[in-house]
Amino acid sequence: MTAPRPFVLVTGLSGAGRATILRVLEDLGFETVDNPPLSILEGLVEDGANPLAAGIDTRTRGFEPGEALAVLERLRARPGLAVSLVFATAEDAVLLRRFTETRRRHPLAPGGPLGSRVQDGIAREAALLAPLRDAADLVVDTSGLPIFRLRQIIEARFRPEGTPGLSVLVQSFSFPRGLPREADLVFDLRFLQNPHYEPLLRPLTGLDPAVGDYVRADPDFPGFWERLTGFLDPLLPRYVAEGKKYLTIALGCTGGRHRSVFLTEALADHLRRRGWRADSAHRELDPVPHIHAPAEPAAPTPSDSQGQEAPTNPSMSHSRAMPS
Repeated sequence: MTAPRPFVLVTGLSGAGRATILRVLEDLGFETVDNPPLSILEGLVEDGANPLAAGIDTRTRGFEPGEALAVLERLRARPGLAVSLVFATAEDAVLLRRFTETRRRHPLAPGGPLGSRVQDGIAREAALLAPLRDAADLVVDTSGLPIFRLRQIIEARFRPEGTPGLSVLVQSFSFPRGLPREADLVFDLRFLQNPHYEPLLRPLTGLDPAVGDYVRADPDFPGFWERLTGFLDPLLPRYVAEGKKYLTIALGCTGGRHRSVFLTEALADHLRRRGWRADSAHRELDPVPHIHAPAEPAAPTPSDSQGQEAPTNPSMSHSRAMPS
């Protein structure tokens, strides 16, 4: 049986985080539309099958709380559609401070007959939107909520099944050609024995098994691999908790063709076996990433801790490259 298509309607007080919630939903793979007229809201669900989210507030053309609730009820009655209403709110003092800091006009305090006092606009809007707040499936008070925590709340409630929380790119490179600009973490592998100085291995790359065997035979390899994976395995879930969506790990050596290439493939494979979406790319070989689907998490194998599958040496760099 086909799962119903998620449709999330996001509304709330101006300055309370409605736009941020929409951006989180977009990161989760939702198609998002901000401030569509109420008259076309029902038509938005006619096309496509992806999860859909729409944001409405008092600036929406034709906005009227009663009509918004009527549209919501008609959408809830549609088969194959899972409808949720999210309402963002915050304390008056917090909203006032946010408007003061951004120097933006409140939509219900634009001047003229309505006046220009932000606090009056806040009170007017809260009263107008009260019926939508009462009907909401999820009310989020962002008064003292850091953005990363707001992201966690929305992701926990609306993450589509199978959506990866973090996409990792593991990239090899050559130090003489410079650090990859997009790198978040850089590790220097030049302490490992260099296959370049072996005549039979020089024309090969780290994608060839003979090069991998040579690198693994380095006596410092097992310790490094254990420390590298021991550092990264608990670190990645923390990045997810902070709301990070993309992480680039760069592994460098002198030529960017042997040690770093082998270790890039080994590390990407290690991460995939733990359930992460991990792709690999080799800057000095070819710029196209090798895309892999996420794997089911697997329990650590003896080879992971004993250095039989991937790199191993206690000389791990910090988040920037170690000196030559």
